[in-house]
Amino acid sequence: MSKEHSRTSARSLSRRAALLMGGTGGVALAGGGGAWLGTVAAQPADATAAEAAIGGLTTPPAYAPSGRRPKYRRATWSQQFQASHGWTPGGAGTASAEANDTSAFVRGTQSVRVTTNGTGKQSYVRRTGMAAQNLTGKMIRLVFRVDDVTNLSKLVFYLGSGGFANYFSWTFHAHSTTSANYVQSGEWVTVHLQWADVTSAAGTYSVSASGAPSTKTGFTDMSFAVYDNAGGPVTYRLQAVELIPDTVSAFPKGVVSITFDDSHKSIHDLARPVMDQYGFSGTVYNIADAIGTGSFLTVDQMRSMQDFSGWEMAGHSYANATHTASYPKLTAEAADEDFRKLREWLVGNGFTSEHFAYPHGAFQKTTDGVPVDQIASRHFTTARSIISETIESFAPAMPYRLKALTGVNDGTGIGGTALSRVTGAGGKLDRCVNNGDWLILCLHKVVDGTPATSTEIGKAGLAELMKAISDRGIPVLTVEEAMASYT
Repeated sequence: MSKEHSRTSARSLSRRAALLMGGTGGVALAGGGGAWLGTVAAQPADATAAEAAIGGLTTPPAYAPSGRRPKYRRATWSQQFQASHGWTPGGAGTASAEANDTSAFVRGTQSVRVTTNGTGKQSYVRRTGMAAQNLTGKMIRLVFRVDDVTNLSKLVFYLGSGGFANYFSWTFHAHSTTSANYVQSGEWVTVHLQWADVTSAAGTYSVSASGAPSTKTGFTDMSFAVYDNAGGPVTYRLQAVELIPDTVSAFPKGVVSITFDDSHKSIHDLARPVMDQYGFSGTVYNIADAIGTGSFLTVDQMRSMQDFSGWEMAGHSYANATHTASYPKLTAEAADEDFRKLREWLVGNGFTSEHFAYPHGAFQKTTDGVPVDQIASRHFTTARSIISETIESFAPAMPYRLKALTGVNDGTGIGGTALSRVTGAGGKLDRCVNNGDWLILCLHKVVDGTPATSTEIGKAGLAELMKAISDRGIPVLTVEEAMASYT
């Protein structure tokens, strides 16, 4: 087949077909291993280059992401589950296993495959009695896959000694039947586990009131555990357990990003003055359609915040209707078009942020079966969710599924995340400053009095939050600034 004929055939593919082929300009996910790999076209996009990068998609974005991805963090210790790895599948919840499975892998020539028995009991891949590991200044990187998440309940990692007589545990995924899940069917997923996210301790190990572990060294035992929901079996595959430098290596006290969704005017009128007092800048994820209407920001207000207070003006959706529905309710072509118009609107108005937040945190597949996070990668460098089962890290494990703590408010009986969980003793800020992480906070509307819903925070509550961050000496960066730290 001639090159010209190949090019013509590629151009004849529909947008949906091209996306389903996986040609969405995806990124090599930071932290190693991800759901999909690819290259990112330079900005602005050249038509021929963009087509090559995205597998024949005929309409390249006018402003493709620049590809300013975090540098890959090399492991200081790595178990990739190749021949003679020495780990053992087992547990009361295991039906079958293959310790050297060559049917699915993303590194080397094999991984470990385990199928649970549908009883809800623990199934694991573990090893004990290894050479002692020092995890000071380190975080754990996991690369794994769940073939079908229908019956998945939760994932837990155990780190210990003495044959697990002593251990710390991280419950790093609790599967939801209604919301977007970090772990989805048939994808290779990367997860980072930091000391700030330790769930519990046993034996001689403990976690202090401020969230600090009693020790970070001397670990000889590791276990990757999976629990099904007792409704049926789950097949999972473990590809890597590694140690890499953690967030503390760049930010000794951790770092906070304060983000606001939905372009509310109160961000300019109430939030900005409070944050100006501390020299803090935030990231606003904007709905282009709403700008200049009703109680929403104007372009002039956005420019003032950007130019004089250092705020970042990022993207949330182009159309109000898209924001209301969320991208998974659209076809892939309609979602891609909204992304394109949003990025064009931002750049056309002088806002060059390459960062995005999913409306309602939803990045599942479109109505015709294309993962929304893959479409997002054609237009933006990161995309933020509202998943917070663990807090984000540097570098982020999956930049198109950034984790964030949402619904932070100082109200009573309105749901969301109580402000005291963030500012109180042993809360998110204490864990951030004592152990280091990238705490992304997702706020929405600021009110002058008492908040009435979980998407509101009072001006007094916001002031309390800013003071708590300042008192601890935690740096505050926009998402754009945070990502620039690793590019």
